[in-house]
Amino acid sequence: MNKFQKFPNQHNNIVLTSMVSILLLSACGGSGDEQPTPTPEPPVVTYPDFTDITASGGDTTTYDAGNSGHGFSTPAPNLSEGDLALHLEGDANFEISFTTAPNIEHPELDGLGPVFNNADCNSCHQRDGRNSTPFLSADQTRVKLGSDAGIFLRISKAADVECTQGNAANNYCAPIPVPDFGGQLFHRGVLKARADWQENAFGGQADVYLSYERTTVTYDDGTSVELKKPIFEVENPYDAPGETKQSTNITSNLLQDDVLMGWRNGMPVFGLGLLEAIPEAAILALADADDSNGDGISGRPNWVFDAIKDRNGDDNPVSLGRFGWKANTPSVRVQSLGALRGDIGITNPLFPDESVAGTSLHDSYLTRTGFVDTGEDENGEPEVDQALSDAVVFYAETLAVPARRNVDDSDVREGARLFASINCSGCHTPSFTTKTSGDIGGSDIIDSLKGQVIYPFTDMLLHDMGDDLADGRPDFLANGNEWRTRPLWGLGLTQTVNPQAGFLHDGRAATVEEAILWHGGEAQNSQEAFMALSKTERDQLVSFLMSL
Repeated sequence: MNKFQKFPNQHNNIVLTSMVSILLLSACGGSGDEQPTPTPEPPVVTYPDFTDITASGGDTTTYDAGNSGHGFSTPAPNLSEGDLALHLEGDANFEISFTTAPNIEHPELDGLGPVFNNADCNSCHQRDGRNSTPFLSADQTRVKLGSDAGIFLRISKAADVECTQGNAANNYCAPIPVPDFGGQLFHRGVLKARADWQENAFGGQADVYLSYERTTVTYDDGTSVELKKPIFEVENPYDAPGETKQSTNITSNLLQDDVLMGWRNGMPVFGLGLLEAIPEAAILALADADDSNGDGISGRPNWVFDAIKDRNGDDNPVSLGRFGWKANTPSVRVQSLGALRGDIGITNPLFPDESVAGTSLHDSYLTRTGFVDTGEDENGEPEVDQALSDAVVFYAETLAVPARRNVDDSDVREGARLFASINCSGCHTPSFTTKTSGDIGGSDIIDSLKGQVIYPFTDMLLHDMGDDLADGRPDFLANGNEWRTRPLWGLGLTQTVNPQAGFLHDGRAATVEEAILWHGGEAQNSQEAFMALSKTERDQLVSFLMSL
């Protein structure tokens, strides 16, 4: 008898128990050596520090801009009562449309020109934002720039050698004026500004025509974007009426082969006081002229002639360039009053001489008309006084920065991450803290601008942006390929404020996406990384930019 025979039911019980155990182990996932597959944890997404920021201008931020057409025109909310009054005075002066001299009834308004680009500040900075890009209808191949054009041309003679360090002997590397024209081309004029005014009524130094050269960029996913490059042609200069670059015998100083021309679009004017209040050391700390860190980005400062230091007798009147497309002006005061004299023809205490003083055009105008338009008023003073100049400058320094919008939107947040991941922030530095003491533009910094944590998304430095964006025209230390990093705050409201506004230095880009696609040079890697994104990701990055 075997052991199972002695206990006839025991064998069956053992077999049944073993089978139940196997079934139970199978139901629990197998043997002790076989563990259940764990549910994967979602990846941790890290967003950059600026993702949730709304107060782009610190305490100067306005939250009332929203979708308003006046989103750039609000005074900083932290101004004192006295500062607000000065700001509003400057606002009124910013809107003045100047007239031809003499204006007997309103002499405070006269002095326009005699050649100019626009008659008021607002025409180049519509509602304190960008001006309109000239439009070509379907049947036009080119259009002549007129009173509705906020774009203008910088002009200069090509230098024999590159200027790398400014001093008094080389005029601090300033652009070389074109003989009998100057440093800016004025396409408009008052009546009789030109000797041939019967044929060219209200003509300026020359006529300027705009056309576009169009190309198409196609992504790997098949989506395409049309890009347009502006082509400017200058004709009919006052010193050789009727001549063009195609003329057989060119005699005009303006049309010579060594004359360089750079096209400029008016910029927004809000937040300028904050940019001027960024400590110089903070900007210079970002410079990397030799690309020592090997990231392909080599921003460098522009050192420019400073009219304020020169007026004050400084032995070395040079300052860090902060404003203008090539960082060619050092302060809001120099920028604003230089534009008042340059773009409009209105002399002021900082720039008391007409832009075209001493040229054949101006001398002829004074002789032929008998008008007293030498740049002085009836008392021998500049055409606008110190009080008006101060108010206009203060206005530009104290406009509020619009708050960011839609920061909780998932696409905007993901766009912020992509902005950092493809290194757009390598040039568009997100934030700075403004200084707490000292001066800006020769005046003590006001309390409202002190110690503000701001998010302008610029490093204020020059960068080589590639041949496609180059104008070939040096400006102080900036070469023909270099441009100052454009601040991005307020970008998303640009076409809310002015639906016809364009982007980049000459308004060629109709959208933010087009502007990105034009980036080259030091921005080439980021541009290619943008093109490699999926359409969803590209839209997310643009959504982030439009939230600024």
